[in-house]
Order: sequence, then C-alpha cells, then structure tokens
Amino acid sequence: MSRDPLTRPSHPLEPDTPPAPAVPPFDLAYDAVLAKWPPGTTTATVPTPYGTTHVIGHGPAGAPPVLLLAGGGATATGWYGTAAALGGTHRVHAVDLVGEAGRSVADPRRPLRTAADLVGWLDALLHGLGIPDTRPVGLAGHSYGAWIALQYALAAPGRVDRLVLLDPTNCFTGFAPRFLLRALPVLLRPTPARGTALLDWETRGATLDPDWRRLHGLATAFPAVRPVNGPRPTGDRLGTLKPPALVLLAARTRVHDPYAVERWARAAVPGVETAILPDATHFTLPVAAPPDTHARIARHLAG
Repeated sequence: MSRDPLTRPSHPLEPDTPPAPAVPPFDLAYDAVLAKWPPGTTTATVPTPYGTTHVIGHGPAGAPPVLLLAGGGATATGWYGTAAALGGTHRVHAVDLVGEAGRSVADPRRPLRTAADLVGWLDALLHGLGIPDTRPVGLAGHSYGAWIALQYALAAPGRVDRLVLLDPTNCFTGFAPRFLLRALPVLLRPTPARGTALLDWETRGATLDPDWRRLHGLATAFPAVRPVNGPRPTGDRLGTLKPPALVLLAARTRVHDPYAVERWARAAVPGVETAILPDATHFTLPVAAPPDTHARIARHLAG
C-alpha cells in the first residue's frame, strides 16, 4: 500500500510540547530592576499572620539589620542604590509591602486594617527574619513607607535603633492640594499610563532609570488591597519618639511643602536631624537621589 510522502506519520506517544506560559509584564519589569542590585543579593518569602512578605536581602548575614520600606505603589526593588551603600556594614532587608505592588501576598482572611496591624505585621516579619527582640534594627522608609516606619518606631521604640524618613508623607503635614488633584485620576481608575503621567509630572520630566520607570507604571494597576491610612501623629506623640531620626526632604517635591515639613519635624521631634535635598523630587527618591544621599543614610544608621 502506498503512502503520501508529504504526510507525516502520527506519534501518539510523543505529544506536542505545550508552549511555556508567558511571563507577566510586571514580573519581567520587576526582575529587570532586581537585577540592578549588587552581587550577593538574595530573596526570601517570610510568612506572617497577614500574608507572605517578599524580602530582598543584601549584606553580611551577621551585620546590624536594616529594614527598608518602599512607598505606596512602589516595590522593594527601588532601594538598590541604598543597599549598595549599606551592604558593607549592614544586613539590608528591603520589603514589598503586603497588599501593595510587588511579590508579597496579603491573606484575605486577615487584612491589614489599622496602624496596630502594621505594627503586628512588622513584629512578625522581624521574627520571621530571625532577628531577636533584643536586637534593635535600623528602619528607613520612603513616602508611605516612612509613615509606616514612624508608626512602628513610636509603637515599638525598643525594636528600632535608628530611623530614616525619606520625603515622608502624612507624618508631619498633609498633602499639597495640587498633588491630590493630579493624583485623583490615578486613584479613581489606576492604569499604567495614568501612573506614568503622574510620575513624569511630579519629577518634572527628570531622566529616570527606564526599567524602574516601566515598573512604576505597571505597579499603578497592580491588584492591591486598600492601604492602611490613619491620622498624622500629634505633636505630643512625636515628642516621645526615642530612636535618633533623620528626615530627608526633596527640595522640588510636588507632594507637599518640604520646608513646612522640616519646620514641623524640628519643632516636634527632639534632636531630629533634617536636610533638604537639592534637585530631588518625591518620586526621584530613592532611585535617583542626589549624590551622597545613600551615604548620608548609611552614616546615620551606623551611628
């Protein structure tokens, strides 16, 4: 019996290999920024009662620990410059906030609802990282991450050695009305295009790392839970802050009035050190911080 030479015989025991699943654009962008971290960087997933927390680590395992908290809608990847400055003297733990963009995963059965929940989450995270209660940590936060850092330092002063607040929001003064007006479309219907437009407006068209800029835009539409918000700490409560604090403010920020923030911080926090960073805007920090910013953070955390 003849056989058509153009017909391939079937091989039922050799099925076609299914195509590899496509990597989501957010994950590709996340990995592109993560690749900018110094050699020796590690990642870990730490279970907590509020969900799993993704942590990027760098520096000697036995060195003094430092926790870095990103701003709202950002990820831990943006701390790569700070990690490079700290990595010789500290063990850096940069955190994707639970419920925010990144690789942490919130537990829907126990959402973060209050500042007390945030304190409980960070307590559990430090325990999961193997940092004993008897060993205080350095704590640094940017924007919303600075608000979380300040809340934790006020609630658990024995756990924080030194504190850095990088252009902190809702810690000493409120937001500028024009920023809230510009941010409203992003809040109402977040899309990458709207997030990038707000970024470009606030940074006044500054030249940014293109990988980080892409990640920032994609993070705008990242599935998230409602962030924990709360009132600003009162002056009396700020007066009880124990860890030595460094407040670094962006001279060209459009998020708030940096000079008003500085005045409030100096009036309320005993012994606070402040500085206004020339040419910086809110969203150029920490990835495009002015020269010496990361070294200044390192000096403060080293005491």
